[in-house]
Amino acid sequence: MQQRVSLITLGVRDIAALAAFYEALGWTRVESPDGVVAFDLIGQTLGLYPLDALAKDIGLSVDDLGNGRMTLGHNVETKDQVAELLAAAETAGAQVLKPAQDVFWGGHHGYFADPEGHIWEIAHNPFSPLGPQGEFQWNGAA
Repeated sequence: MQQRVSLITLGVRDIAALAAFYEALGWTRVESPDGVVAFDLIGQTLGLYPLDALAKDIGLSVDDLGNGRMTLGHNVETKDQVAELLAAAETAGAQVLKPAQDVFWGGHHGYFADPEGHIWEIAHNPFSPLGPQGEFQWNGAA
């Protein structure tokens, strides 16, 4: 297995509302089959898929599927951009869980939950500068 993530699929209850949230953040949908919303990212795709259909596909009930215990990370180039993006997410309908603040390891970050509770960390890591297309690599893009 190669060391990469190709597709991040979020199981969602209201696909239209959540798609509108990400579009309000400035993301653009790409063509996809009915019942799926996709946003191409840098090297991956974020997919929105009905929660009940995802649970059925996996072979679990929605209750057994539950909520993932993970965060999605989005790194930005500057410390100031963390607060700016948290504010934009809040304006689009997110709940800010942790405002922008310095972190013990020398970075700056905050968290928000999208309208269906998926948690995003917005971070500036001065030790991992982004590449020319915004690509992130631990310890900096080559």
